[in-house]
Amino acid sequence: MRAVAALAVLVFHVASSAGALLNPAGASWLYNGGQIGVPIFFTLSGLLLYRPWAAATLGGSAPRVGRYFRKRALRILPAYWALVVVYMVTAGRGHIGDPVTWGALLTLTQTYLPHHWWNGDLGPAHLGQAWSLAVEVAWYLFLPPTAALLGWYARRETTGDIGVRARRLLCGIGGYAALSVPFTAVVFQSGTHSQMGLWLPRYFAWFAIGMALAVVTVWARLDERRPVAALCRAVADSWIACWTAAAMLYVIASTPATGPITFLTPDVFWTSLLDLVLSGLCAAALVAPVALAPPGHPGLEAVLGNPVARFLGRISYGLFLWQMLIIVSWYEWTGRLFRGEVATDLPLLAAASVAAATLSLHLVEEPLRRLGLRRSPRRDRGREREAPAPSS
Repeated sequence: MRAVAALAVLVFHVASSAGALLNPAGASWLYNGGQIGVPIFFTLSGLLLYRPWAAATLGGSAPRVGRYFRKRALRILPAYWALVVVYMVTAGRGHIGDPVTWGALLTLTQTYLPHHWWNGDLGPAHLGQAWSLAVEVAWYLFLPPTAALLGWYARRETTGDIGVRARRLLCGIGGYAALSVPFTAVVFQSGTHSQMGLWLPRYFAWFAIGMALAVVTVWARLDERRPVAALCRAVADSWIACWTAAAMLYVIASTPATGPITFLTPDVFWTSLLDLVLSGLCAAALVAPVALAPPGHPGLEAVLGNPVARFLGRISYGLFLWQMLIIVSWYEWTGRLFRGEVATDLPLLAAASVAAATLSLHLVEEPLRRLGLRRSPRRDRGREREAPAPSS
């Protein structure tokens, strides 16, 4: 699923840089839906990273916060810092002596800086996709206290019934998701920060989808007698219907009904809110069958468990990181920015991005991850899990 999200974002970035979204003719507007990669990544983060805390609330021990932060830092920062260094000595060399630029990019705080030299809400054009990584990192930081608060709320009902706690936990997550609505309303008030729409609270709802799926998966595993276990199997077996619904939602989310197709037209509250809802539902329909399926589900295993899909999943973080630097640099070098051709440019830029991601995996990500594991306590090594990398 990480590979699906990363490739969707890649197609969107090639189409937008080629100028396809500026062309009203044909079906180019469908490329706009490639932004669905963002809610997919956020949903996956909510599912995989919150699940240990959900399990703790329903009857286990809480994860170690220090170990959690160490793993997140090893997973995210080395490859991202390598990207920043490469960018600053190439496309961004005109600002290589600016400590504010270095500080903002290395700490993923560029979307909090108003009116800096890049003159865009997303940061430098070559690193525009990193806005979602900034959201991810903010969510990582707030996850332990958020999980503690949700756990406290679920445990207020003194009962040994797992189902009662699970339902209270789901209600708490629903309230957490609902906070996205008032925050989105504030974003469109005059006088607010220009980049406020790129901050974490707006995307609580997308993370909450994965968090809710995490609760359901743990609940079904701990109490197979409940209807929730049967529901999980039914959703997994209906994966074709779920993905068909996701495709329909993708088409709607690609239209101006969920906001302007280009960044040249400002958005408004109602279309922004509709995009939040429909994109979230699309991500839920894609991820839910995979999250709720038992290991080795034949249909899903054939589609997502084959060697190609697994390889693309392994390099998905690098694919997310390096694509914009490659895409924008290519169009600037050829002098065809907003005048490209998706059909011919996409295969070339996808191959270059896959190559860069593969190098990133083997030269940066895996060596530093292994180094971190060697320094971890021995009792933790057997429980290592690969968590999802973010996207644009």
